[in-house]
Amino acid sequence: MEATGASGTVSVEVQRSYIKIESLRGKTPTEIHSALREVCGDQTVDRSTVSRWANRFREGRVSVQDDQRSGRPKTATDERGVKLVADFIGEDRRVTCDEISYCTGISPTSVYRILTEVLHKRKVCSCWVPDCLTAEQKKKRLDIATCLKTRFDIEGEAFLFRIIVIDELCIRNFEPESKLQSNLRNKKLRQEQPKVKQMIMIFAYDHQGIIMAHRVPHETTVIESYYFEWLQKLHRKLHKNRPHLLQKGPLILHDSGLLYMGENVNDLLTEYGWAELPHLSYSPDMSPSDFDLYPKLKEPLRGQHFSSLEEISSAVTQAIQGLNKSGSLQGITNLPRRWDAVSDKQGDYFEGVYVGTD
Repeated sequence: MEATGASGTVSVEVQRSYIKIESLRGKTPTEIHSALREVCGDQTVDRSTVSRWANRFREGRVSVQDDQRSGRPKTATDERGVKLVADFIGEDRRVTCDEISYCTGISPTSVYRILTEVLHKRKVCSCWVPDCLTAEQKKKRLDIATCLKTRFDIEGEAFLFRIIVIDELCIRNFEPESKLQSNLRNKKLRQEQPKVKQMIMIFAYDHQGIIMAHRVPHETTVIESYYFEWLQKLHRKLHKNRPHLLQKGPLILHDSGLLYMGENVNDLLTEYGWAELPHLSYSPDMSPSDFDLYPKLKEPLRGQHFSSLEEISSAVTQAIQGLNKSGSLQGITNLPRRWDAVSDKQGDYFEGVYVGTD
């Protein structure tokens, strides 16, 4: 388990090293724990752990590593566990450690270890992405950010107002509580999670809000023919609600890795006069659905448990209506600042960089 503090990632072993040094200097466990909290926040080892390790070091222990355990082996990170976790993020890169844990029976700590230490992933804008981008990936991100920002500098807001973001989102029958909600709730009162249900939805939205949210029938796979028909429905929806967009020619921003982008779909986009903007699947920090829509859509669902897909659908519909009414979806208008941030980082991710109210 690792903690992310102001100075970066602080592993448990590093925290133990600090405990070892400070305890030998005569600091009390309370003083040590307080200092660790300043850096590690909620991921700090608990007070009793600090006291236990401090006593061990004072008694002469040298190593900060865990002792080898006999008996039942650790199987959560074996090949089967790794495959389960890998399959989950293969289907939905926005899935959380808690969601994977509920579905697989693997502890959240082990899930996190598999994701970060075995699969080498990290979370950026709610998505699991490669821990380290290659030089080629950084160059591609930089080229796209530079190209789109240059176009914005020339065309202004008219460029942004033509963008339609299309994405496929997975909504489950539960959304883990925020840390604050979790702390306020008495853990003893928590009930066992019901069997997980999930609903796939395809969204389309622009700077004014969500244009269309389509619920994919249960156990239906979105393939090229399905997406083709969905685009036809979107075209009719735009005629009704966004006729000005059709006149100017929509600019479609969606994942370049979509498996259902085939020749027929490309021909349909050409027929409609819709152009595609370049986007890379490992760039959630440049995808409004990842850094803007999805987090805000999930917020009112946190801590709730739904017994049926119909209940999920109703809750999502209410959340969409709330987002459209409030006008809080600002992801598209914030894109230029994000393109600048990518350029400033020479194509790397820009976690922690202020780029506007997202």
